[in-house]
Amino acid sequence: MTRAPISANHWIAGQLLSSAELHRIAEDVFRSSDADEAEVHIDIVCDALTRFANNCIHQNVAERTLSVSVRTVYDGRTARATTNRADPGSLRQALAASASLARSRPRNPSLLAMPGPQKHARVRRFFGSSAEVTPAARARVVRDVCRLAARRGHTAAGIFATGAEQMALVNSRGFFAAYHQTRAEFSVTMLGEDSAGWAKASAPDVSAFDPLALSGRAAEKAERSRCPRELPPGRYTVILEPAAVLDLVGFLYYDFAATAIRDGRSCFNRRMGKQVMGSNITIWDDVAHPLQSGAPFDGEGIPRQKVLLVDRGVPRNLVYSRAAAKEAGRRPTGHGFALPNEYGEAPVNLVFAGGRSSLEEMVASTDRGLLVTRLWYIREVDPYEKVLTGMTRDGTFLIESGRIAAGLRNFRFNQSVLEMLSNVEMLGPAVRAAGEESFDMVVPPMKVRDFHFTEVTKF
Repeated sequence: MTRAPISANHWIAGQLLSSAELHRIAEDVFRSSDADEAEVHIDIVCDALTRFANNCIHQNVAERTLSVSVRTVYDGRTARATTNRADPGSLRQALAASASLARSRPRNPSLLAMPGPQKHARVRRFFGSSAEVTPAARARVVRDVCRLAARRGHTAAGIFATGAEQMALVNSRGFFAAYHQTRAEFSVTMLGEDSAGWAKASAPDVSAFDPLALSGRAAEKAERSRCPRELPPGRYTVILEPAAVLDLVGFLYYDFAATAIRDGRSCFNRRMGKQVMGSNITIWDDVAHPLQSGAPFDGEGIPRQKVLLVDRGVPRNLVYSRAAAKEAGRRPTGHGFALPNEYGEAPVNLVFAGGRSSLEEMVASTDRGLLVTRLWYIREVDPYEKVLTGMTRDGTFLIESGRIAAGLRNFRFNQSVLEMLSNVEMLGPAVRAAGEESFDMVVPPMKVRDFHFTEVTKF
C-alpha cells in the first residue's frame, strides 16, 4: 500500500497528526529494518513571523516543516539519519543511510538497549488561539505598536512570532510518546535619537502577554534614557531585570550535567555540597512548572524528573542521562539528549526561587547603583569560575537616592556568575523570562552588589 507524502502543507494551523499516523510512519521504518533496534523521531513545526522596522512591517514569513530522524543499532554500533519526507521511499533511504553509518562506526560497549514503554507526566501547552493567529492578526498588533512609537517620537523594530510543533518518539521495543505545544513571542525595540528601550515576552499561550503594554514599557525606557551620562568603569550595585538574569545564569545549563562533572568541565567540579552561592539562591529543574514549556520526556524517552539542583546556595544534585546514571550507579533523571550525541545531558527547564521585592522596591532601597534591562554579545571567559563578558543595552540607568536619575552609556562587564549569585541582596517574584538567548527560564529580578563593569562601550 502506498501513501502520499506528508508535505509541508499537510499541517494547517492547529491540525496535528493522529497517534495512528505517527505510528504508521514509524512502522514503515521498522518493517524495512534488519537492525537489532530502531528508533524514529518525528518533528513537525509550523512557524510564522511578522518582522517590523522603521515603524512598518517589512517581512512576513511562514514555514511548515517535517523531519523524520531514524536511529539504528547493530551490535553496539549506532547512528542516525534524517529526512524531510515521510513517503515509504524516503523513509527507506533514511533507514539505509542510518544503517550504513552505524555499521561503519566503532562499537560502543556502554551503549544501552533502547527503553521500553514509559509513563510520562501530562502537560497542557497547546493553545488553539496561538496556533490559529493569522498574518492579519499579527499585522494589526504591529500596526498599533508602530502607531504608538510614532506618537511618542520613536522608531519601532521587532518581531511577532506564533507557531506550533508536534513531536513523537517511537522505537522497536514498543516505546511510544508524543507531545505537542504552541508558542508565541513578541520582541520590540524603541529607538530614539540617542537612546533605546526594549521589551520581550514569550509563552505557549499568545494571550499570556500584551504586545502593546510591552511596547509602552520599551518606549518609556527609551524616553528615560535620553541624553545618557557616562560613568567610569568599576564595581556597582546593580538591579538586573529578569531578561538580564536569564542571559547570565543560563550559562550554568551544562554545569549541572553528570557527564560534565565526570569530564572535569563543570564549574561545580570539587564544589558539590559546598556553599558557592548565597543562601537565598535555590534552583530546580522542573518541566511541569506552569511557566515552563517542553516535552515531559527527554531525547531517549525517559520521563523528566523534578530535580533540586541548588539548595540555599549549595549545589546538591546533578541530572543524568541513562548512560551517565549507569556509570554513576544512579537513576536517570530524564535529561538526556537524542543519541548519539557528545553532550550527554542538561537541565533545560531551570526554575529559580524568587522573592517578594518588586523592582520599584529594589530601586527605592538603592542609594547609588545601576538598573540593567538586558545584555547581549555574552561570551564565556573562564568556564571553571564561570566568568562571562558582554555588554548592556537598550535601557541602562543610573539610580541615585532611591530613584532613577538618568540614562547611562552602556558598559562592558566581566563577571563571575558564581560570585554574582553570592552577592544577591534582593529577589523579586520569579517570572518566565525571555532574553538574548533562544531558551526561556523562570527567574526573578535581582539586586546584586559589586557587579564588575570593565569599560564603557562606544554606543
